[in-house]
Amino acid sequence: MKECEIFSGLKAPCGSKIIIRIDGRKFSKLSRDLKFKKPYDKQFRDIMVKTCEDFFKEFSPSFIYTFSDEINILLSEIPFAGRIEKLDSVFASFITGSFTKNIPLKSVKRPVSFDSRIIPLSPEGTVKYFKERQDEAWRNCINGYAYWTLREEYSKKESMEILRKKKSNQLHDILFERDINPAELPAWQRRGIGIYKKEVVIEGYNPIKDENVRSTRKKIFIDNDLPIFNAEFFGKKRIL
Repeated sequence: MKECEIFSGLKAPCGSKIIIRIDGRKFSKLSRDLKFKKPYDKQFRDIMVKTCEDFFKEFSPSFIYTFSDEINILLSEIPFAGRIEKLDSVFASFITGSFTKNIPLKSVKRPVSFDSRIIPLSPEGTVKYFKERQDEAWRNCINGYAYWTLREEYSKKESMEILRKKKSNQLHDILFERDINPAELPAWQRRGIGIYKKEVVIEGYNPIKDENVRSTRKKIFIDNDLPIFNAEFFGKKRIL
């Protein structure tokens, strides 16, 4: 009945950069189950980063960018002959399995799941895409801090009403009034986290020549202090 598999022949377009965006499903409920701190929890951050590392070791992408429960993966090579069904299903299930493996021994009341989508882009479009996702990370940061700071003083309903239709500068004012400077929040909260390979110097020893030697290797690097994304960043890191 293979002829009934209506999307089995759908493939990623040739010549495009391919980004896979993977999002957690119902993670607000999961965070309550696991009692993660709000608006940011370092343990949750570490689980997401370890999940990205697992993916990097398995599939060797060019770049991974993560914030909140979102993972954006820029592929260097497209596996599975570019088959969309295969890419979406394998990648989402791999991330789900890795995330579950990396959760400490706590009570999880519901199965963990992620969804996946494929986004083909030009090199210029790729830079714009990651910049837009980083802008979303910043919005999430400001909104999250504003909401959870207000929750220390107001009910959920009252906090939502105060924040309704507030613009970005008004959210800043709410935080400044409570001695929180958004510009001084940790960079990983404001701009997300990047995972890519970086050249490092390895010290070694040559027994034949009886001398110390240096060589370079590429190792997975976790960047918790990302700059604002632009073409220069992706070019300098040799990602594009």
